[in-house]
Amino acid sequence: MTKFSTLVLCALLLVFSTGARADLQAAQDAYANADYPVALKEFTRLATAGDASAQFALGMMYAKGRGVAQDYSAAVSWYRKAADQGEVSSQVNLGVIYSKGLGVSRDYNQAVSWYRKAAEQGDAVAQFNLGVMYANGLGVSQDYSQSVFWYRRAAEQGDAVAQLNLAAKHAAGQGVAQDVREAVVWYRRAAEQGNAPAQYRLAVEYVNGDGVPQDYSEAVVWYRRAAEQGHAHAQFNLGVRYANGEGVVQDFAQAAAWYQRAAEQGLHGAQNNLGVLFYSGQGVARDPVQAYKWITLARDAGNADAVYNREVAEAVMTPEQVQEASALVSDWLARHK
Repeated sequence: MTKFSTLVLCALLLVFSTGARADLQAAQDAYANADYPVALKEFTRLATAGDASAQFALGMMYAKGRGVAQDYSAAVSWYRKAADQGEVSSQVNLGVIYSKGLGVSRDYNQAVSWYRKAAEQGDAVAQFNLGVMYANGLGVSQDYSQSVFWYRRAAEQGDAVAQLNLAAKHAAGQGVAQDVREAVVWYRRAAEQGNAPAQYRLAVEYVNGDGVPQDYSEAVVWYRRAAEQGHAHAQFNLGVRYANGEGVVQDFAQAAAWYQRAAEQGLHGAQNNLGVLFYSGQGVARDPVQAYKWITLARDAGNADAVYNREVAEAVMTPEQVQEASALVSDWLARHK
């Protein structure tokens, strides 16, 4: 939840105003058509003459290596010229470059300075990233209240990750009074935009009845949306709901299918539960070899239940089956390094 937003490498169509000069429009068109030599020539001419939009575009070309060799030092130079004129996207990009140390020495103080300039102009990406800096004490003293302040400004502009982080702060009572109902409001806003971690957290609140009435059916809706995006914990929890018949008709085949997807991502709870289904033959054909494989992977990953379950599974297996299952474990580990 504290990942920095990436460089603002916007399509040039979004960068330039509709009233842009004809020569700037020509450079934009050349870039859009991947005619990078022409774009580079025109942007360089305009940037050298002091045009901030062209300076940003030229910085972007150097940062992405479009029409030129990738060169973050040159990108920084052009971004800075534009940023000093108040060009917001250049300010954001400088913040990202300094926070990640891309072609320059990592400098959180510089990152904060540039994020702040853009954030104060209302840029949501900069506001979110400034919130991250305060949350983690990078380039500034850790200050959850300031983190909440900037997350909220970005969240109110519709930034889904800022909404997620703001919800988490409300849920934990960090920098703001603990308020699970308010957390749910922000989880829902991010979830409705398709943010999988927010969808998962909203489902958890429905399961626990925190901030909302307990509702397993509604939890299943949100677990499924996150699970279909590949969220491993949502896949596991959706499997649990099917196994227990909570919010859905009990269906061990569905439980096994969702456990499988989470297990393949290395989630040891799902691996253990999938192994148990293979052992019992619920939702899948009974298979002691597969049971041993998945339970062993879970045990080796630190799952406490799998320690006992492995002993139970092994007790009914032949030495040949144990050897076959052990080979499957080694193969799985080799494929998932």
